[in-house]
Amino acid sequence: MINSVRNTVLSVLNKNNYGYISPSDFNLFAKQAQLDIFENYFYNYNYQINKENARQSGTGYADIKKGYEEVLDFFSNTVDLTLQGGNTFTVPSDYYLINKVLYDSQSTPAVALREMERVSQSKITLLQNSPLTSPSDLFPAYTLEGNLITAYPATINTQGDVVCQYVRYPADPKWTYADVPTSTGEPLFDPTASDYQDFELPLSDEPTIVLRILEYAGLSIRELQVVQAATQAEARESTSEQ
Repeated sequence: MINSVRNTVLSVLNKNNYGYISPSDFNLFAKQAQLDIFENYFYNYNYQINKENARQSGTGYADIKKGYEEVLDFFSNTVDLTLQGGNTFTVPSDYYLINKVLYDSQSTPAVALREMERVSQSKITLLQNSPLTSPSDLFPAYTLEGNLITAYPATINTQGDVVCQYVRYPADPKWTYADVPTSTGEPLFDPTASDYQDFELPLSDEPTIVLRILEYAGLSIRELQVVQAATQAEARESTSEQ
């Protein structure tokens, strides 16, 4: 999809001689466009849930919420967290949102994969000091600081004890090319390059990706008409989806 998007963007810019964007600039714009659309999925998903609760959404092919769920599920991962030391574990660097943290009690199968409760840093000391609320194997807890998870009780300290279900960021798209022929002066698309990365969004998002990149390209070349046209087209598309 990334080559189709780039060809469309260049076609729009070249049509009225607005300018040219280099492969490196295109990759930067593509990364930001994909992140914008990815984050909007969460807002749109929440909007569809509110419509469903208000009995304003459809079912079957009209179930828009289901479509958003399928896209977000594509970015869902379940991994054993890496033990950093003691009862501290490292969260994957590509995590965007943590869904669940589970305690995999390998020594006590009866309580295997028990969900851990997230506790704020300000409350964990208070909980530990109370015999009634102190975390245990049956009721484990964790705190999150940066990309580090600290598990409680402290006996949760073995590799494989903590499993994380999270939503990851999409991989950065990269349009790669082999060389620049002297006859055309245009780089040739090379999807076989080791660092090639296509968009990870559905094909249905291609028009929105094009419009977002055109917005960034218009700002880059200081062409207000490109920005305005892309913004208006994107606004119409957003209105039609709702």
